[in-house]
Amino acid sequence: MVSCVELFILRNNRMNRFSEYRIMWILVFFDLPTDTKKDRKAHALFRKNLQKDGFTMFQFSIYIRHCASMENAAVHIKRIKSFLPEYGQVGILCITDKQFGQIELFSGKKIRQPDAPDQQLELF
Repeated sequence: MVSCVELFILRNNRMNRFSEYRIMWILVFFDLPTDTKKDRKAHALFRKNLQKDGFTMFQFSIYIRHCASMENAAVHIKRIKSFLPEYGQVGILCITDKQFGQIELFSGKKIRQPDAPDQQLELF
């Protein structure tokens, strides 16, 4: 039998599960060489691996991914580290949904609303 305190904690954990402070965004920034055919191939492979892992292009060398939790984000960050290219620079930044929601985007001098994130199916 579940006590009132355990029920409260369980219910509170469920409500916090989708908190804007718990939901995370991973941003991957990269500057990879494209001088040789081998470099271009490594660049393309890195981008394809990001896309295969559910990342979408935010700008040309910035890809983003929505994660349900920090634990889920850690899995994807580990995966990115496993397919880092030999040359070039890659940065990985993890921020909360609340922080990402404060982004200001401009098209020229006109402010624009961020695009809605793609739907992602997550199986628990």
